Amino acid sequence: MITIFAVLFLLFVVLGAYATVKVVGAAKRGVDRTLTQARRTVEDHTLRAKSFAQPGPAGEIAQLRLQLRTSMRATQEALHAGVAEDESLKESLGLFERLSSHGRELDHDLKRMESEPDRATLAERLPGLRERTERVTGSADSLRWAVRDRARQFADDDLDSLSAQIDVETGALRHWTTTEPTSASAPWPAAPEADATTSSQTWPETPRPATADEQARPAITPPGRRPAYPWQKKPRPESTT
Repeated sequence: MITIFAVLFLLFVVLGAYATVKVVGAAKRGVDRTLTQARRTVEDHTLRAKSFAQPGPAGEIAQLRLQLRTSMRATQEALHAGVAEDESLKESLGLFERLSSHGRELDHDLKRMESEPDRATLAERLPGLRERTERVTGSADSLRWAVRDRARQFADDDLDSLSAQIDVETGALRHWTTTEPTSASAPWPAAPEADATTSSQTWPETPRPATADEQARPAITPPGRRPAYPWQKKPRPESTT
């Protein structure tokens, strides 16, 4: 019994520690996401302020960074939202991960150029940085719009199919047949033709009066008046005794 209780106690301790680690990890990830989101928001506002406040190459560098970050973030969100419903977007997501590596490298280069004190060097390298930014953001925008067009096309196809089914259903609901005329309003049926073997009269004849011969004729013929045939035996006389 002591061993069993010890094993159960250790099991409860292990489960409690595992649950604690999971809860702490989830809380840490939530805090990290919150801090990352806050840091990105601050950086975006800072870059937007620099793009308006600093004229010349420095302000354009800030504008290029803001353009790059906005495009890459929007494409990432569109892909992650679409891949949950369309598994064919996994390949597109893999292409975006490869594009993201170029985007992160470009963002680091732009960030280093922000603190470049030599304005001549900054102005010399700005066209190349602008071209790289346009290529990366152009690819990201093209991929994002393709994902959105695909989702919209699927939605349009589903809407067309649904509209056709609704049209069929409404037609069936509005279809009804008129009732047949009742027997009271139906025309009289034609009289059946008389058969050649039967009389065309359908009621009994009126009895006629019997003649004098028919009235004098008895209903039963006496034996003496009946016709005799050769094979019949003569009737025996009735005994008087």
